[in-house]
Amino acid sequence: MLLNEPTRSALISAAEGYGIVGAPSLPWELGNALIAGVRRRRLSLEAVRQAWANYQQVPARLVEINAERALEIAMELELYAYDAYVLETARSERLPLLTLDVRLARAAQRLGLRLMEFENESL
Repeated sequence: MLLNEPTRSALISAAEGYGIVGAPSLPWELGNALIAGVRRRRLSLEAVRQAWANYQQVPARLVEINAERALEIAMELELYAYDAYVLETARSERLPLLTLDVRLARAAQRLGLRLMEFENESL
């Protein structure tokens, strides 16, 4: 949603009326993903700056999570800890998950979490 991806408008429409809730690691995860994009030569420094500025405009509520439970989820479902933080946030806050990541969506389903549906013609 921060880089004018083809899925941007569909995600924004699906999230309309909802707030964004994330684990305290959300800004660090975003920063890591942006720098990985630069290292892989997929993003320019200007794109990183613009994406970060866009993120700063998004009202997100960062919530404390049970990190031990998140690590258990990561081990049980063979996920990265960052993905488990997302799942634990949705679980603990009793919120649906909106994601483009098929593996993360499957893991959420295995945990019995709700997924937000959205129409995306570009996928």
